[in-house]
Amino acid sequence: MAFRIALSGLDAASTDLEVTGNNIANASTIGFKESRAEFADIYANSLTDVSSTVSGSGVRVSGVSQQFGQGSIDFTANNLDLALNGEGFFVTQSENGDRSFTRAGSFSVDRDGYVVNHTQARLQVFPPVDPAGTLFNTGTTTDLNLPVVSGDPGATSAVISTVNLDAAEPVPGTPFNAAVFPPLAG
Repeated sequence: MAFRIALSGLDAASTDLEVTGNNIANASTIGFKESRAEFADIYANSLTDVSSTVSGSGVRVSGVSQQFGQGSIDFTANNLDLALNGEGFFVTQSENGDRSFTRAGSFSVDRDGYVVNHTQARLQVFPPVDPAGTLFNTGTTTDLNLPVVSGDPGATSAVISTVNLDAAEPVPGTPFNAAVFPPLAG
């Protein structure tokens, strides 16, 4: 019986080392949340054992839980690297429709303008209800798409330019027309 109790302690300690090793191995992984091994006492439960006179029968790992506390926020050169302040997850959807929840905020834009992660899963957002984008439909999500064009193209109607020309250079072949290019006031 005593050997079985000691063996349960070794098994629990081994699991605790595995959890610690996983935490160390993923310490630099973006969005990683550490885990913690949780232990429970094993009580004797046969008819001949009386709980007030019998010590425990060992230990077992009752669970391994992730710790979702706020981590550090690092600034990067990528404008689409996002971070969550507090609790929560980014929701992504793969091409086959599978949804995933992640705290990793490394995103980029694909060739169609969708915000995607490294597996090409699209970031999900609440779609706007009004054109101003102040009200959102929180009952559904949609892919976040950044428009490639910000507006309709238009012809340039005027250009104002201030230049400094080298006086030692020869005069260009086309004469300057002050009627087309009036001098700037000021």
